[in-house]
Amino acid sequence: MRDPAVLAPPPSTGIAAAVAALPALPATDPTDRYGVRRLTVTWLAGFAPHTRTAYFRDLAHFLAWCQRDGLDPCRARPADLGQYRAAVEQPAPGHPPPSPATVHRRLSALSSWYRHLITNRAAELDGNPLAGLRRPRVDRDASRTAGLTATEVRALLASAEVTAAARATAADGRPSPHRQARQLAGLRDRALVRLLADLGLRVGEALRLDLDALTYNRGRHTLRYLGKGGAQRERPLPAGTRAALDDYLAVRAQAVGVSVGELAGPLFATTSPAGGAGRLSEPAAFRLVRRLARQAQLPSAGRLSPHSLRHAFATNARELGVPLEDVQDAMGHADARTTRRYDRGRHALHRDPALRLGELYAEPG
Repeated sequence: MRDPAVLAPPPSTGIAAAVAALPALPATDPTDRYGVRRLTVTWLAGFAPHTRTAYFRDLAHFLAWCQRDGLDPCRARPADLGQYRAAVEQPAPGHPPPSPATVHRRLSALSSWYRHLITNRAAELDGNPLAGLRRPRVDRDASRTAGLTATEVRALLASAEVTAAARATAADGRPSPHRQARQLAGLRDRALVRLLADLGLRVGEALRLDLDALTYNRGRHTLRYLGKGGAQRERPLPAGTRAALDDYLAVRAQAVGVSVGELAGPLFATTSPAGGAGRLSEPAAFRLVRRLARQAQLPSAGRLSPHSLRHAFATNARELGVPLEDVQDAMGHADARTTRRYDRGRHALHRDPALRLGELYAEPG
C-alpha cells in the first residue's frame, strides 16, 4: 500500500491548510475549538519538523485508507486498525514490503494522534483503537542505511573537492552567469558534505541552518543549531569544515556584491544564473551524496544517503576510541542505545573487551 501522493507534508507554517486537505475527517466547525481538525493541527504543531513531516504522512496514509474503505476514523475499532496494519504490510506492486520499523512508526503515529484526540475529548472516541494492537518487533540493531568506512568518507570528500575545483576552473576560464552559479553550487556542496561528515548532523538540521548559526565561543569557531526535540545545540567546527564554509561564503558574497558579514538567509542556499537564493532541499542533498559517491566509484553509491554520513560519524568516532557518551552527546541522542545502533563497528572482534582483559591478566602481578 503506497502513500497518497496528492498531499504535501506541512511546513512549520501552513499546518492548518495541510490538515484542511486531509480526507475522511469531520468538516471544520469554526466555533468548535476542540474539533478534530483543529486538534490535529495542535497535535502536529507540537513536533519537531522532521517528526511532523513523518507523522503527517502517516496520518494522511491512514485517512486515505479510511476514505477508500468507507470508515469514519473517529468510530474506528481495534479490528479496523488490525485490518489497516495488514494493508500496510502488503507490498505495493514492484516494491519490497515495508520494514517493521516503518509499520511500527505508522501505528505509533496514529496512536499518538488518537491519544491527543481522546485527551481533549474529541468527537465520539471512547478509547484508543490502537491500544492492545500488536505492533511489529523492531530490532534496535537493524538499519537499512548504507554505511561508509573512513576510507570511503575520504573518497566522498575528495570527490566534492574535485568537483568544486573543476567548476572554479571553468568559471575562471570562460566566465558566464551559468558557470559562476555552478562554481558557487560546487563550493556549497563541498561545504555541506564536509559539515555532514565532520559533525554527523541530521540532514534536516544542516539544511535548516541560517547564516547566523556560525559563531565563535571560547576560542573556537562553532555552529549553533536547533536539534531534535527543539534542543539548542552548539558544536565546534573543525578547521577543514570552517575553511570549506569560508570559501563558499566568500564567493557567495562576491556574487551578490556584499561582504560576507552582510549576507543573510539560509546557510546552504540554492543558486541560479538569474540570482536569488532559496533554501537547499533534502532531495537535492540526497542526489548530491549519490552523485559524489558515483564519481568516487563507491560500491554502495546507489544506496547511500546523507544519513549514511551520520552513521559513519558514529562508527568512525568510536573506532578512534571516542567514548560512547561523547559520541552520544555530539549526536544529540537521549538514549545511548540509539547511538549504538549507528555504530556499525560495535561487533568488530578487535573491539571485544576479552582481548584487552586477556592482555591485562597476562601481565605479571
